Amino acid sequence: MSIPVVNSTVLGRVIARMAHEIAEGNPSSDDLVVVGIQKGGVALATRLAPAVGRIVGHPVPVGCLDVAMYRDDLDRRAAPAVMPTEIPVDVGGRTVVLVDDVLFSGRTVRAALDALADLGRPRRIQLAVLVDRGHRELPIRADFVGRNLPTSREQRVDVRWVEAGGDDSVHITEAPR
Repeated sequence: MSIPVVNSTVLGRVIARMAHEIAEGNPSSDDLVVVGIQKGGVALATRLAPAVGRIVGHPVPVGCLDVAMYRDDLDRRAAPAVMPTEIPVDVGGRTVVLVDDVLFSGRTVRAALDALADLGRPRRIQLAVLVDRGHRELPIRADFVGRNLPTSREQRVDVRWVEAGGDDSVHITEAPR
């Protein structure tokens, strides 16, 4: 059973609010770069970066980061599908806003921090997530959160982006037993 919790209208408002919070949290925005974690974070990053750019008055570079080979569960999974990492600027000395769609255990973000460190030494890294569902296994906290959605560990949060054939909505789904 899938329960819709955010529709496209609300999603647009949430992204606009997050863009304003990122702009306000980065008054010197000249060094800002927005990087989406493959796959779910990329759609959000490609929407956040131009929205932040409109607020700060200049384009904000946007990129994507694959973390498949940085996961700490590689020995427990089938070979991961590796996606592209494309960041149009050097991250060294910049403020990187790392973006993902759902924050759960924190292990994907940990992998992303490792992957980002291999690309350079950012001045500062901030984390923006559309949904924080709790159940952290690592001491990781988002700086910018679209929605807090308390869930059980057995539930799933599905973000259905238009870019991936969805309808720009968020659903909570019961996992099959």
